[in-house]
Amino acid sequence: MKLPAEKRSILVTGSAGHLGEAMVRTLRTQQRPVLGVDLNPSPFTDRVGSITDRDFVKESMAGVHAVVHTATLHKPHVATHSRQAFVDTNVTGTLVLLEEAAAAGVQTFVYTSTTSVFSGALTTAADAPAAWITDSVVPVAKNIYGVTKLAAEHLCEQFASRQQLAVVILRAARFFPEADDDAAIRGKYEIANAQANELLYRRADIEDVVEAHLLAIQQAPAIGFGRYIVSAATPFTRQDLAALGQDAPSVVHRLFPESRDLYSALGWTFFPKVDRVYVNDRAMAALGWLPKYDFRHVLDNLRLGQDFRSPLARAVGSKGYHPTVFEEGPYPVAP
Repeated sequence: MKLPAEKRSILVTGSAGHLGEAMVRTLRTQQRPVLGVDLNPSPFTDRVGSITDRDFVKESMAGVHAVVHTATLHKPHVATHSRQAFVDTNVTGTLVLLEEAAAAGVQTFVYTSTTSVFSGALTTAADAPAAWITDSVVPVAKNIYGVTKLAAEHLCEQFASRQQLAVVILRAARFFPEADDDAAIRGKYEIANAQANELLYRRADIEDVVEAHLLAIQQAPAIGFGRYIVSAATPFTRQDLAALGQDAPSVVHRLFPESRDLYSALGWTFFPKVDRVYVNDRAMAALGWLPKYDFRHVLDNLRLGQDFRSPLARAVGSKGYHPTVFEEGPYPVAP
């Protein structure tokens, strides 16, 4: 007999990772049934196993009404894992989950993709205007990470159109707490400084990302299939793009005059240029999502001498991407 949806579990893959842990933490706090699965044991992993293991996945689908698929090989793994490993985890693993979810009568599948799928679409010309990245921009993958995330998106779309499975893809902007993967950024900016800057145009707080996923579970049956950028709401407009590509601080100071003194007191600086702006309008409209952690929130907390990260971000903390600590921190080589 099928359990009522409200009494069935939400399956979260990648429960030992940043977002997976944040999802399981939040669902447990809300006293909602949740099953965390991951290759690695953790306090938030109920079943240890691989998403490429069909028997393991089939068993994990029992009593599940929604899947939140966060498990993935990330960009920092490009230097340490083979292309085949990326295909196995990011593509085959997603296919196994989709097939077994459909077979088990799961109602909703939420797939965590990435704004990195747009990286190849950005111009590298000096002083070029920042790119205005909306959901209608055609993604261009730059590496095997992006290629496999896009391939998994296509599988999700196919299952939404051919199976009785509501699918929402969330292209999440940066939310990792580690230092930037660009050595030049790591060398010039404190982590908090760089991440505060990014909340203007290419970052989201993990609490807002979790909320988007929870809303996607709720709204997916009505949506059927949707694909949305999940990033902090930007204060910039299309009219700012040329200036952002040449002198980003001037735009920030115009929009937030108080930022100059708040940053100066900390010895912080803005990035001289911005190469892209992620636009979350469709996610907000379709999901009813209202992200709280934006640049205004940063400034309000700097004024009070407080950490601008959410309580959830602080609780999850830093995890890194490899069991090994490299000379460049979590990154084995410069990307």
